[in-house]
Amino acid sequence: MASATREYDCLVVGGGPAGLTAATVLADADLRVALIEGQRFPRYKVGESMIPYNYFPLARIGMIEKMAALDFPKKYSVQFVGRSGRQSQPFYFSEHLDHPCAQTWQVTRDVFDASLMDNAREHGVEVFEGLRAERLIEEGDRTVGVECSDGPGGSQPFVARMTVDASGGAGLAMRNLKWRIDDKGLKKWAIWAYYRGAKRDPGRDEGATTITYLEGKNWFWYIPLRDDLVSVGAVGDRDYLYRDTGDLATIFKREVGKNVWIREHLAPGRVEGDYYACVHTSYRARYCAKAGLVLVGDALSFLDPVFSTGLYLALVSGELAADAIIEGFAQDDLSGKRFRSYGETMCTRIEILRRLVYAFYARDFSFKQIITKHPHLKGAITDCLIGHLDRDFSELNRGLSEFLDLPDAITHGRAKM
Repeated sequence: MASATREYDCLVVGGGPAGLTAATVLADADLRVALIEGQRFPRYKVGESMIPYNYFPLARIGMIEKMAALDFPKKYSVQFVGRSGRQSQPFYFSEHLDHPCAQTWQVTRDVFDASLMDNAREHGVEVFEGLRAERLIEEGDRTVGVECSDGPGGSQPFVARMTVDASGGAGLAMRNLKWRIDDKGLKKWAIWAYYRGAKRDPGRDEGATTITYLEGKNWFWYIPLRDDLVSVGAVGDRDYLYRDTGDLATIFKREVGKNVWIREHLAPGRVEGDYYACVHTSYRARYCAKAGLVLVGDALSFLDPVFSTGLYLALVSGELAADAIIEGFAQDDLSGKRFRSYGETMCTRIEILRRLVYAFYARDFSFKQIITKHPHLKGAITDCLIGHLDRDFSELNRGLSEFLDLPDAITHGRAKM
């Protein structure tokens, strides 16, 4: 049975960081905003490490003081560890940044996302949990809302002048419009677990993200979280990880034994809960927007997680899309062309990071090679890794091209005019 139609200025589908950021910015502009989320919070999510430039969209929506109160481990640096256990000098963000953002956080996503949702409610967003978005409602070429399921046989239509799709890579635009295009050169598998009581490095290195190498260009992440937990996961090609068995615990323990640093850090701890697995296929939507619809976060694009840029791209895309919508309301223009600048900005930033990810996985290449030959490019690489992407990286691209074949830029992902 269909319920009465609910009408809003803006409808946001998905309660992750991208959707909640967009919804909060839109509500702050005195627009009537509804957010629908299929699950009930708190709920589990992986993707826990932040980079410094996450600070700015979080500050925009009033989250910085709240972050300080959530007792997340403070992250001051990133470090890399070879297979032998040899540890690099940690890269401290404060050596490159004189700003409070040089200290970021390692977040537990159920707590972080729930706090973002509470914050959105405080800013005036009307939140509906437990509603599954089933399909886009279209009038001609324009999206005018979303049909939701509220239980067996029940439906709830929401209509709005503008819909923000923050529903992820298996979400509305990807399903309804068949807009997902995979980046077939970036497909990795991950197996991870949570350890209680594992070793943490001393002092300000306690909250560092550590990337440790395995055979080839396969690797581990090691992310200290609150409540004495550490998120640790092996990432690699399917043929590498699953070559002997499909049992997750067996694979994980086998790979732990191949890196001295990981083995020593996990030795005093114990696994808490299950082992998890997923495939990380990078992708980008065919379009970022059309009349009445704009995509943010994983609904727009997903990029391999090696540089911890997922939360950054989610928060920034939510903020930028919301600003484009606000301008569209002011000029009474919510056509696809209104989002031309948004699409160009996001595609440019994603492409910068994408080239760096391809470089990371390139056979017989390491970033030490380019920094040794071109020391002045270390700053450009660092800017990529902290999220300072609003600058010219052409010189870095030329430098990388001396050592490897960079992928052609993806041309899709702009607004549909």
